[in-house]
Amino acid sequence: MKRGIPLTGDFANGGVSYWYRQIGLPDRRAPLPGSREYDVAIVGGGYTGLWTAYYLKKAQPDLRVAILEKEFAGFGASGRNGGWLSAEFAGSRKRLAAARGRQAMIDLQHAMFRAVDEVIDVTREEGIDADVHKGGLIHVATNPAQRRRLHEELADLRTWGYGEEDLRLLDRDEQRERLQVAGTLEATYSPHCARIQPAKLAVGLARVVAGLGVDIFEDTTVTEIRPRQGGKASAVTTRGLVSAEYVIRATEGFTANLAGQHRQWLPMNSSMIVTEPLPAEVWKHIGWSGNELLGDQAHAYIYAQRTADDRIAIGGRGVPYRYGSRTDDRGATQAQTVALLWRMLVRLFPAASDARVQHGWCGVLGVPRDWVSTVHLDHTTGLGWAGGYVGSGVSTTNLAGRTLRDLVLRRDTELTALPWVGRQVRQWEPEPLRWIGVQLIYALFRTADRHENDRGTTTSAYARLANLISGR
Repeated sequence: MKRGIPLTGDFANGGVSYWYRQIGLPDRRAPLPGSREYDVAIVGGGYTGLWTAYYLKKAQPDLRVAILEKEFAGFGASGRNGGWLSAEFAGSRKRLAAARGRQAMIDLQHAMFRAVDEVIDVTREEGIDADVHKGGLIHVATNPAQRRRLHEELADLRTWGYGEEDLRLLDRDEQRERLQVAGTLEATYSPHCARIQPAKLAVGLARVVAGLGVDIFEDTTVTEIRPRQGGKASAVTTRGLVSAEYVIRATEGFTANLAGQHRQWLPMNSSMIVTEPLPAEVWKHIGWSGNELLGDQAHAYIYAQRTADDRIAIGGRGVPYRYGSRTDDRGATQAQTVALLWRMLVRLFPAASDARVQHGWCGVLGVPRDWVSTVHLDHTTGLGWAGGYVGSGVSTTNLAGRTLRDLVLRRDTELTALPWVGRQVRQWEPEPLRWIGVQLIYALFRTADRHENDRGTTTSAYARLANLISGR
């Protein structure tokens, strides 16, 4: 036992993630052998980089494409996330609509619906076994304030292209039949979500991309990205210079490590734990036979899935940010975060209170200053990027990859007209203001949750203040 938390005898903290513990770390590909020249160089071997390379080579097989990765493809958030292949999109819909109109934002939401099925279709076509199961997404409200937000969000989403077939309230009988979450007052259901095993998707996609002829160079650290200056754009690495017509930054939560990018996106930490496999007797009390994904309406929210091997994997923010945009030590998370997630799991699923935790880990995701994801390509400088997914990247990366394909190939398509394309976002504040601000925001969110759990019937003023400070 650790801080009162039951752990298995082989409990592990870090080691990238449980997802890699399950399948084993991939063999490393060779690093960049020296300076090279390509048509497109992609910095970052996560989902964004892999999807972009995949669609570029599918569209134009003769393109010379390279991926430059500091560790191995799928090392970052792509191999550590909660396995939500969902149609949720980060950021303010009103802010995006202000750029190109309300219909453009509705078009973006419908594109996200289709992105979920696009990923599923590619896994089938390419023979990627990623434990995909499209069971949908349930959000639960466990106090009156959360229930009020649930109804307000449903009403708002109706105005942004969500029909009854896209999101609906569950009646009490259906909610209980699907999933027994203790204290649930009300719940919504959306079919636009699938469970995946994140590392399996990353490893499988990297295999397919390499098979298409993309050069994936691992153990290759990029220190700087340079725009065209009379010639080609370039990526400066510790192993040589890579020149290309276009250099795409796909570094998400690790963007601050690049020269000149320290304040571009904030690396937000998210943590997870996974239990040992649960016996049939426990599942009889919980249900969850449809393998839906699970979220709640708390401000410091959780996300969870029933894994293909009958565990519960649950995640949340934990320690949200490390001073100076530092990132974790190969996935290791704090003992207090493991304890916090365990308490959340037991509160939601009392029947699982005897289950032991087998693995804990964390990772970073990219957060822009306005909390809205972006895709961009500048044909003059030769530089492009996509990211800032704020935790909704599993399917958004696919949409980003297809959009970057069209931008690189100078195609005028429905994707390039979406309102997240070409947005400019101001930088985060310098330290120590950045650290103080993030700590304050999440302290306010946690306080708001406590107040709402105790007696609140409306959204806490603490949460409203946190949203104001964050600029969401």
